[in-house]
Amino acid sequence: MNVFAGGSVEPLPPWIVACLFAPFIGSFLSVVVMRHDAVSSALAGRSECPACGTQLGVMELVPVLSWAAQRGRCRHCRAGVSLFYPAIELAALGVAVWSACLMSGLALWASCCLGWALIALAALDMKYFLLPDFLTLPLIAAGLLANALLDHLSLFDHALGAALGYAFVRLLRFAYRSIRGREGMGLGDAKLLAAAGAWVSWTGLPSVLVIASLLGLGGVLAQLLRGRRIDPTQHVPFGAFLGAGLWLVWLYGPLAWGGAGL
Repeated sequence: MNVFAGGSVEPLPPWIVACLFAPFIGSFLSVVVMRHDAVSSALAGRSECPACGTQLGVMELVPVLSWAAQRGRCRHCRAGVSLFYPAIELAALGVAVWSACLMSGLALWASCCLGWALIALAALDMKYFLLPDFLTLPLIAAGLLANALLDHLSLFDHALGAALGYAFVRLLRFAYRSIRGREGMGLGDAKLLAAAGAWVSWTGLPSVLVIASLLGLGGVLAQLLRGRRIDPTQHVPFGAFLGAGLWLVWLYGPLAWGGAGL
């Protein structure tokens, strides 16, 4: 993407390109989340109103603006359109802006790709308690590739982090099932923590887990403060908290134990 400056064509800075494309990435992510059980349709299918099935035109697919202009309703049948769609588009933009404030070059694009994938995983976990392989497994490979290109530590440290992240959740599942007689965590969490190890290496895994646990505990406390009864057998979207922990450790590094935090 270029602009004219002084009679010559100058490329736009990468951070502007990332921010311009981010809402459209968010729009695509919303389709992936809603069509997770037939993800190929997100790549080949046409966008349509979930209520009346009418295929949407170009002007109805402009991120955020179309939803606002139509006041959150389908132009054809006037059915309500969930706030989920503009929210995920704005979240994708937030990832790009946040990444651009801290990184540049290849690291900026790696950070954006990580953040966008984590948005989709968090949305899927919160809506369906699902962390699908088509997102978690490529995220492991992407973490190893990104760090190899960025020359962060050694590739062995990140491969070891992926292995340890997966093994930790598998052992935790085994221990919980042995003690309580039921499953405590899904294998999607194991693969997501493996991805965390691939991105932030084994040295960052403890921080990812601490942050995720604190966020999860905060969510439980928030429900208690609102007077809601906590069922010990209810599902918790821990993958969303793991994603938040991974994101913060990727951007700011591991917690400084005994010193200043993130």
